[in-house]
Amino acid sequence: MLIGVSGTLSTGKTEVARYLTFQGFKLIRFIPDANESDTSTPDTDEDIPDQLNQLDIAEASKMEVFKCFDDLNELDSYVTVHWKEHFVISHIKDMSMLKALQKRPFFLHISIDAPLSLRYKRSRLKNHLTLDEFVEKNDELLFNVENPLIEINNQAQVKIINTSTSIKDLFIKLSELNLVNTSRLRPTWDSYFMRLADLAALRSNCMKRRVGCVIVRENRVIATGYNGTPRHLTNCNDGGCSRCNKGQGSGASLATCLCLHAEENALLEAGRDRIRGESVLYCNTCPCLTCSIKIVQSGIKEVVYAQSYSMDIQSHKVMSEANIILRQFQPPKDGIFI
Repeated sequence: MLIGVSGTLSTGKTEVARYLTFQGFKLIRFIPDANESDTSTPDTDEDIPDQLNQLDIAEASKMEVFKCFDDLNELDSYVTVHWKEHFVISHIKDMSMLKALQKRPFFLHISIDAPLSLRYKRSRLKNHLTLDEFVEKNDELLFNVENPLIEINNQAQVKIINTSTSIKDLFIKLSELNLVNTSRLRPTWDSYFMRLADLAALRSNCMKRRVGCVIVRENRVIATGYNGTPRHLTNCNDGGCSRCNKGQGSGASLATCLCLHAEENALLEAGRDRIRGESVLYCNTCPCLTCSIKIVQSGIKEVVYAQSYSMDIQSHKVMSEANIILRQFQPPKDGIFI
């Protein structure tokens, strides 16, 4: 596994890398034209210890570098051959480097940021830049024409907002994220099919909510569906369903709704013969009572959903009586964390 860390000035990139070395990761560096025999940690003015109390900064900056590379292809080849080992590389600022590493199935990109005022206070522990100088340097990095750091950071799977006032607090936060969870690298079957359901939901034309559904047998997709008005009728978002366009509350006046639910569309596409009592239905929203009845009749053996719905209790009761497994999907922690 290789974890790459990017971030703005004085956010704690070095401390994230340090935490990972405590978890058994080996620190590697990429510096074009660098002397590979030099394994000392560079003295940077953009990363300082993330605490505002008394701290021996010189001692905290010491971190052993396992290997240095001055050629991106060599770095890429090395970590590919040794992909079962754990490596961390901090201070990713080069877009070409990021794109090369993103191709590898063992690479996880983490970005770290913090409020500007807090980052400036941290920077004052290591240098004497004025606020204007700090902001100018920060903007040069973020909006660099060739390698805009803002674009690099936005591509991270895990985005951390480091408001910690101590290294201990930051380390606790990193521990809770469980960064070595390999399901971020290669999704589990649940994650994979739920993402497909989320993708299907983007095709929804229903004015009430976007819902997507995938039916799977033996880990193979046999049908997908999303909610909206039936074919040949005016789309819901073009006024085709008066009920949905009135903005009524969840579950209200369902008898007058013209929209087919995502589960209904998927079940119609699959048909009972293809379901054969062995299939799993993935839906990004818990099925309503009406859909639950149809799911029971179709022979689905398990339903996995992400978001709750107003009829969860009734749906649970129906499926439980029919001996259908109904469970809520809990994805690994991705996105932005404060």
